[in-house]
Amino acid sequence: MKLYKTTTGPVVEADGRYFALPAMNWDELLNRDALRGYLADAVRTSGRLLDESAFRRRVVVAPVGSQEVWAAGVTYLRSKVARMEESKAAGGGNFYDKVYDAPRPELFFKSMPHKVVGPGQNVRIRRDSKWNVPEPELALLVNARGAIAGYTIGNDMSSRDIEGENPLYLPQAKVYDGSCALGPCLLIVADPLPKTTAICITIARAGAAVFEGSTTLARVKREFPELVEYLYRDHTFPTGAFLLTGTGVVPPDSFTLRAGDEVSITIDGIGTLTNVVS
Repeated sequence: MKLYKTTTGPVVEADGRYFALPAMNWDELLNRDALRGYLADAVRTSGRLLDESAFRRRVVVAPVGSQEVWAAGVTYLRSKVARMEESKAAGGGNFYDKVYDAPRPELFFKSMPHKVVGPGQNVRIRRDSKWNVPEPELALLVNARGAIAGYTIGNDMSSRDIEGENPLYLPQAKVYDGSCALGPCLLIVADPLPKTTAICITIARAGAAVFEGSTTLARVKREFPELVEYLYRDHTFPTGAFLLTGTGVVPPDSFTLRAGDEVSITIDGIGTLTNVVS
């Protein structure tokens, strides 16, 4: 079951059909007990069937209300290696090696909700950076009680030269206007996603692919409930939070994004999040 946030209210996709639900408070909806069951009941009792063309005419936005977005780093071996390479000259290369093997994960604040962009909107590269990449990630929807309630796609835009200059510059490399994209929907399922779930990215420039890569959840070192438990230690999230779970796909060091590039991230079962770089 997929839940879309649109400018005219929530839409549920179930069994290949689309159902418009009455307008409701998004934060309250995401924090419903047994969300999947609630949505199934809502479809049955108050859902209005839409044909696909009617759904496509709706404007789908990022599936975020007032939730903060956080991120976990160095959860894939590929990410650890890339971070060590980019920060070696600054003397911080072994920081990431230690984080990868440490009991405590790396967690950092990524975005306030008003800075998050949705499908079809522009992500940005910093004006004071020369080496920028997208990071395709599975994002967890975690409700106010600390339970994983759904999944979506995240693009964690990153300025590798700023972070590589000094690891203490991480917030400047990661947190700025248009640095986070979420969407296109929330996948609401009863069971955790299988380890075989694929995450794929394509970067197109002038209509031609200039980078493609993929990984699977089997390559994530840490379990998602562990990441959530650390995030919710001494933190309260009254309306829940989104947690990006790290990237296992990093373009080569010779690659940097340019304005006009199109970034498409696909995750099995969820769909594709596409954004253009500005």
